[in-house]
Amino acid sequence: MSTISIKLPDNSIRELPSGSSVFDLAASIGAGLAKAAIAGRINGEMSDTSALLADGDRVEIITDKSPEALEIIRHSTSHLMAQAVKELFPDAKVTIGPAIETGFYYDFDIEKPFTPEDLERIEARMLMLASADQKIERHEYSSADAIKMFEAMGESYKTELINDLAVESVSVYTQGDFADLCRGPHLPSTARIKAFKLLSIAGAYWRGDEKNRMLQRIYGTAFVDKKELEAYLHRLEEAKRRDHRKIGKELDLFSFSDEVGAGFPIWHPKGAMLRTVLEDFERREHLKREYDIVVGPQILKSELWQRSGHYENYRENMYFTEVDEQGFGIKPMNCLSHMMIYKSQLRSYRDLPLRYFELGTVHRHERAGVLHGLMRVRCFTQDDAHILCAPEQLDAEIKGVLSFVSDVMNIFGFDYEMELSTRPEKSIGSDSDWEQATGALLSALKDSGRPFEINEGDGAFYGPKIDIKLRDCLDRRWQCATIQCDFTLPERFDLTYVASDGERKRPVMVHRVILGSIERFIGVLIEHFAGSFPLWISPVQAVVVTVTDSHIPYAKEVYRQLRNAGMRVEHDLRNEKLSFKIREAQLQKIPYMLVIGDKEVEQGTVAPRYRDGKNLSPMRPDDFIDFVAQECKKYN
Repeated sequence: MSTISIKLPDNSIRELPSGSSVFDLAASIGAGLAKAAIAGRINGEMSDTSALLADGDRVEIITDKSPEALEIIRHSTSHLMAQAVKELFPDAKVTIGPAIETGFYYDFDIEKPFTPEDLERIEARMLMLASADQKIERHEYSSADAIKMFEAMGESYKTELINDLAVESVSVYTQGDFADLCRGPHLPSTARIKAFKLLSIAGAYWRGDEKNRMLQRIYGTAFVDKKELEAYLHRLEEAKRRDHRKIGKELDLFSFSDEVGAGFPIWHPKGAMLRTVLEDFERREHLKREYDIVVGPQILKSELWQRSGHYENYRENMYFTEVDEQGFGIKPMNCLSHMMIYKSQLRSYRDLPLRYFELGTVHRHERAGVLHGLMRVRCFTQDDAHILCAPEQLDAEIKGVLSFVSDVMNIFGFDYEMELSTRPEKSIGSDSDWEQATGALLSALKDSGRPFEINEGDGAFYGPKIDIKLRDCLDRRWQCATIQCDFTLPERFDLTYVASDGERKRPVMVHRVILGSIERFIGVLIEHFAGSFPLWISPVQAVVVTVTDSHIPYAKEVYRQLRNAGMRVEHDLRNEKLSFKIREAQLQKIPYMLVIGDKEVEQGTVAPRYRDGKNLSPMRPDDFIDFVAQECKKYN
C-alpha cells in the first residue's frame, strides 16, 4: 500500500496510507484528538474532517478549542435551523444563513411571518435533529446539475446564487433529507451541535435591496458548550436591562418622535446637561492640546461637495436643498469648512501645524431599518477636528492623536482596540498618496506598542484610517475615535503653505474624532454605567430632600448655595414620606441625596447619602461643595 507524508504544525512528519482524510490523520495521532476534531486546515485552507489528503500537505487539526471553531459550529447550526424550518414549514424557501460575530441567522421566504411560538417549535425540532446524529456530508456538483437539483426542490434562491457565481462546479452539504448550497466547512455530524438558542425574528430584504422581496430572518446563537451559552444569554439579559433607550426614557434624558421624524433625537433638560458636561470637557481637553475652536455652517454649496468627491462617492448619505435657485448640501462632515478657514489667508510653514476643532452637528441619511436609538441616528454631533501640517510633521501629529485617545479612554475607564482600514474600491487620489498616507498611519501604530489589526478595503474614500473601538462592561465593541490621513482633499482644494525655502508646498490633512458621535458615546455611557453615571458627568449630582414641610426654608437655602457654587442640584420638597423620596432619587440614579431634618436645620448641616445606601457623616454645605469639587477634579 502506498503512503503519503503529511507535515504537522510543529513541522513533524506523519506517514499515512494513501486516501487518508483529515479525520484519519487525527486518529493516527490519538483517539482523543479524533474525537475532538471538527475540521482541518490543509495548506492554509479550511476543510471538513472528511477531506482527503495528498502527499506533502501541511495540515492542522481544528478542535472546539481552536479560534476557528465557533464560526464552524454556528454555521452548522444555521443549517440545522434551516433543516428544522423546512420540516415544519415545507413551503418555506431557503436563501442564505451565515455565521456572524454574535451567532448566526438564516433568511426564509415564507408567506406567513414567523411567531415567537414558531421559534419554540423550530428549536425543539433542532434538538431532535441534533440528537439524531445525522452525518453532514459534502458533495461536489457541476453548476448545471446543482441548478437542476435545486429547481426540482423549488429552491429558486439557490439557483439564482449559483447563476451569479458563474463557476463550473459548486459544493452542496447534506444532512438527512436536507441539502444546502455552501462552501463549508461544517461539523462532521449534527450531534456535535450541543448548545444553541434561537433569539429573535426580523424582516430582511433579499440581498439587502429594498426593491426585492421581504424575507423572514431568524437570529440565533451557538456555543461550544452550554456553560458558554448560558453566560452569553446572561449578558444579553444584562444588555436589555442596560438598554440606553429604556434608561434614557426612565431618566428623562432624550426622546424620539414620529412627528419629528425617525433618527432625530430630542434632548430633554437632563440629557442636554449631560451633553453640555461632555462638550465642556471636550473643549477644555482640546484647548490644552493647542487646538483652535471653529464653527462652520450647516449647509454649503453643492459645487464644494462635488469638488471634494463627496457628491460622487457619498451622495446617497447626504441631504440636499436649494436656496435662491442655488443647490446646497447639508453637511455630513465638517472638513470642507475647515479647509475654507485654512484657505482664508496665506499660510507659512511657521504656522503649521494648525488644529481646527469643532463640535459640529452633521446630518446623514441612514435607512430606517438600521436606525437604533442614539447608536445610529440621522443627526448627530461629532467632536471633529482637522489638523493641517507639513508632511514631516505628520508622524508626530498622528501620535499626538493616539495619545489623546488613550488619555480620554483612561478617564472614562474604557479599554479599546485599534485597526488600520486601507483603501476601498471606491476611492479618490493617487496610488502614491494612498501609500504614503497608509505608511504614516502604520508607522505610528507600530510605534504605539499596542496591538492592532488590518481591515482591508474599509478606509474612507479619500484616505486610510485608524478605527478605535472601545470595549464596554459587557465586552461589546463600539466605534468611537478615528484618525484619517488625507493627501487628496488638500490637492483638490489647492491648499498650500510657504515652505522654508520660499516654495509653495501642499499640507497633509488629518481628519480625527476622539469620542466620535456625541450621541453614540452617550448611548454607550448609559449602557456601560447602566445610567449610574460617575459624579463628574452626572446630569444631576445631588438632590436636597426634606423630611417635613418645616424644613423647606433651610432646604431652599442649601439648594441655592449649591447651585451658585456650580453644582448640578435639584430639590424634592414634596409632602411625601422620606423613604419614598429616597427611593425616587435612587431610581433616578442621582449620586447624592442631602437629607434635611430637624438636626440639619439646627446645626446648619446636610446629611449626604450615596445612591447605593451608604451614609456619609453630616457636613456643612460648603464642605459638601468642596467634597464634590475634589471628586470631580480627578477627571478634569
